[in-house]
Amino acid sequence: MCRAGITLILALAMPVLVRAADVHADAQARARALVAQMTMDEKIGQLLNVAPALPRLGVPAYNWWTESLHGAIGPVPTTNFPEPIGLAASFDAPLMQEVAAAISVEVRALHTLGRQTGHLGRIGTGLNTWSPNINIFRDPRWGRGQETFGEDPHLTAVLGVSYIRGMQGPDPVLPLVVATPKHFAVHSGPESTRHSANVMVSKHDLEDTYLPAFRAAIVEAGAGSIMCAYNRVNGQPACGSDLLMKDVLRGAWGFKGYVVSDCDAVSDISEHHKYATDPAAAVAVALQAGTDNECSTRTLGEPQDLGARYREAWQRGLIGMDDIDRALVRLFSARYRNGDLAGLPQRERKAVPLGAIDTAAHRALALKAATSSLVMLKNDGVLPLKPGVKLAVIGPLADATRVLRGNYSSTISAPPVSVAEGLRRALPQAQVKLVHGAASITDGDLVPVTALRTPDGKPGLRAEYFNRTDGKFASQAVVTRVEHGLHSHAVALKEVADHNRVVWTGYLVAPETGTYRLGVSGVQGALTVAGKPAVDAAAYSKWGEPLTLSEVRLEKGQRYPLRFHAETGSTGVPGLYW
Repeated sequence: MCRAGITLILALAMPVLVRAADVHADAQARARALVAQMTMDEKIGQLLNVAPALPRLGVPAYNWWTESLHGAIGPVPTTNFPEPIGLAASFDAPLMQEVAAAISVEVRALHTLGRQTGHLGRIGTGLNTWSPNINIFRDPRWGRGQETFGEDPHLTAVLGVSYIRGMQGPDPVLPLVVATPKHFAVHSGPESTRHSANVMVSKHDLEDTYLPAFRAAIVEAGAGSIMCAYNRVNGQPACGSDLLMKDVLRGAWGFKGYVVSDCDAVSDISEHHKYATDPAAAVAVALQAGTDNECSTRTLGEPQDLGARYREAWQRGLIGMDDIDRALVRLFSARYRNGDLAGLPQRERKAVPLGAIDTAAHRALALKAATSSLVMLKNDGVLPLKPGVKLAVIGPLADATRVLRGNYSSTISAPPVSVAEGLRRALPQAQVKLVHGAASITDGDLVPVTALRTPDGKPGLRAEYFNRTDGKFASQAVVTRVEHGLHSHAVALKEVADHNRVVWTGYLVAPETGTYRLGVSGVQGALTVAGKPAVDAAAYSKWGEPLTLSEVRLEKGQRYPLRFHAETGSTGVPGLYW
């Protein structure tokens, strides 16, 4: 290229670069001014994933914990797209960007809902997301491999860039939603040792296999955030790694965004890696390495003084006020640039309406993505299936739907379609015979609303919401409504406080006589048969805990009473399954 051509390109690019620098500088200046007004306690509270409101400074509550791996997750039904491993099988980068853009719209609509209801401190209401997962998947025993784009660093990089561009929009400096590629780095299972593993990796393998996708995410796509992993890398915890966080991320790649820890990864530094002597030393290691925001699962339960560790670290001289302020400026700069905080003139704040969630267009895109994810390995003339064909669909998951959602899916996403039902719809003239063969060894489906009745005979269950104040639950329900199952819409209800209890009552009505396998998650209570508990939950199940199903004989049309309850603080997701 001639010198004149190079000069022209630089001349065209300079205004864009200058504008980006101006926006960053403006946002950082506003963030510094805001942080300078905070007290020590106020600053420490903002370092965790649940950042409390600061009314005197006009700062609303913010929860950095938002998931949207292959669909937004919130208190209302959202569009569920194929798992990333399926999307990757399409080898279609433009499609990936289109999917991510649709998810971005729904994430922003959930933020609108959070503002309308006053629940901005709850999970799933932020204008950032902890996606995509761009770890390399080379061991089929790793259950979370479904969250990734597979084994190839190049494909993972290309699709990761597409996802980030779709999520953040055309201007990464003013992102619609801040994308957070994860888990940085060399994190590919197994789950059982992830909190303590020390992964030894050569410089060649690091550069050739594990870092290319992250480099592309930061340098090419301009991701505004990144999540550091649980494991150690060559002796140092990933969230406290000089190599990863300083030399590579902020040094070689020039990253200017914020770093969030995987949930409890900072605690792991002392509790499992034994790299730091105590919790205060652990937060110091992470903060000084550049971990700006700590995710802690302890924010899910009863309120705890998680900031005490930072306060102690400061008192002991392990961290300075500059360390705290640097992290907060990065965090608040992002909140100005994504529009959560008002004041940045370049950032147009335009609320996305709730009607933008789970639209017909998004469902059509999900179907297109699912179709594109299919890979035909062989066809001996069986396909396409002919009208009137006789089909046997064999296996315990032939008519299952919950298992089709995949990991990190909303339990109340748009109505799913089983393999058997899909064939019946696609081939209305075919004879489709369902043969279970055996009971499912995985999990069941949610009991549909058609098999549930409220105490007064309506489809569904009666749900009563009780607010908690001063450690006690109110004696009167603040909201009573009918839910389609053991679902809580507390986050979508303005009258319901952040700390609440939901009580569901009603009946299960068997559609046919036979032996059913029943189970619940995330609740306490019982379903009774012949006056005795047939499903008895004495304790809340936890997030990711396998579902326990009990065989129960039920008679068609018989009503079986049930009463369950759940409280905020439990990590399990309420549900009644069969």
